[in-house]
Amino acid sequence: MEKESRLKDFLANPSKSMWKMAMPIIAGMMVQTLFNVVDIMFIGWLGADEVTAVAFVSPLFFIIIGLGVGIGTGATATIAQYIGQKDKVNAEKTASQTLLIGFISTIFLTILGVIYGEGLLSILGAEDKILSIAYSYLRILTFGLGLVIFSMFFRAILAGEGETKIPMIIGLIGTIMNLILDPILIFTFNYGVRGAAFATIISQIVMVLAYFFIIFVKKSSYISFNFRQLSPNNNILKKIFQIGIPSSLSMLIISFGQVVMNKILVNYSTEAVAAYQIVSRLDMLLFMPILGIAISLTTIVGMFYGAVLITTISVIFFFVLASNILPIFSSNPLVIDIGVTYLKIIILVYPAVGISVICSRVCQALGQGMPLLITTITRVIILTAPLSYYFYFTGRPIEWVWFSQVFAILIAATISFAWMRYYFRKFNIVRN
Repeated sequence: MEKESRLKDFLANPSKSMWKMAMPIIAGMMVQTLFNVVDIMFIGWLGADEVTAVAFVSPLFFIIIGLGVGIGTGATATIAQYIGQKDKVNAEKTASQTLLIGFISTIFLTILGVIYGEGLLSILGAEDKILSIAYSYLRILTFGLGLVIFSMFFRAILAGEGETKIPMIIGLIGTIMNLILDPILIFTFNYGVRGAAFATIISQIVMVLAYFFIIFVKKSSYISFNFRQLSPNNNILKKIFQIGIPSSLSMLIISFGQVVMNKILVNYSTEAVAAYQIVSRLDMLLFMPILGIAISLTTIVGMFYGAVLITTISVIFFFVLASNILPIFSSNPLVIDIGVTYLKIIILVYPAVGISVICSRVCQALGQGMPLLITTITRVIILTAPLSYYFYFTGRPIEWVWFSQVFAILIAATISFAWMRYYFRKFNIVRN
């Protein structure tokens, strides 16, 4: 069968297969990132307050993304393992269990957002006008959480069977929809940030419907679904969670780090928060190629070479054009000035980010999920947050906050590499 031949091709030429799988993943993730960049670009045209309001929503939304990415990683790995064992029955059970997790997560998170959304934003530090704008944005997004979750889970299921082109195409469709709808709903209908939220939900509806058509109507996937398998299967759920939970917790910690940074930066100015939010979306464009290669990992040399090369080229591009890129997202001179400085500082360590992410993914491929979690805790909780607060408390300029992130990233890369070397020796992959 076609999917079996993919497995044979992969075993016959793993390096070629890595790039064949990696490029659609990279493109798909870049498209997904552009989805977010487009949003912040149009919101940035509204003003610094609107960008700051969205910045306070982002950690909450990032938790949802973290859940989806983590559980999706567990589902992808488990499905791939079963397909590798030519066990199609359990691969399909895994896919069904992933949808079960999606249903439960959607109900729980939607109720949580409806009841506690405004209170959570207040706890995160949003006040007065910023709180009002942020909640108007979050309230709409809350009712689209299930769409985001299922979009990520369908993509993960298809990735598990080696299908990466379809998610890329569907993601591109969603991004184009978002690009068209954002200016219409934000400016033409004068909905402001609520327009961006409506555009996101409509785009996600289109993406989920596309997945339904491909999987359930056209039946183009190797995996098929049996809804009678939606009752909990403890063995499969354990396998998914064993791989996915450390990844989800890592994303949760990153979200916590965003909360801390917002609370610190808002004491400098709302423009500082806005600049941080814009650059954070931009640096995801650098991060996606790294993650795409890491997800499709096979040979270590190919991964390191490809990720570091692509990242280095991107770093040069963004460093040279930083002062030309930021004005696209904001007309506020202070936001631009802070953002350009931050972007030029943070991108210099992105080759180290490439090493860190790939090393963590190698450990995951060896069945070890804790190194990623421990490295993230070290970077965000032990280093970045305390150092950033110390520099603010002692009256240092905001550049010191950016340098605290640089230091934390370098330490995290060193720890990740040490973890990988440890498991290589443990499993006799290398001898010294």
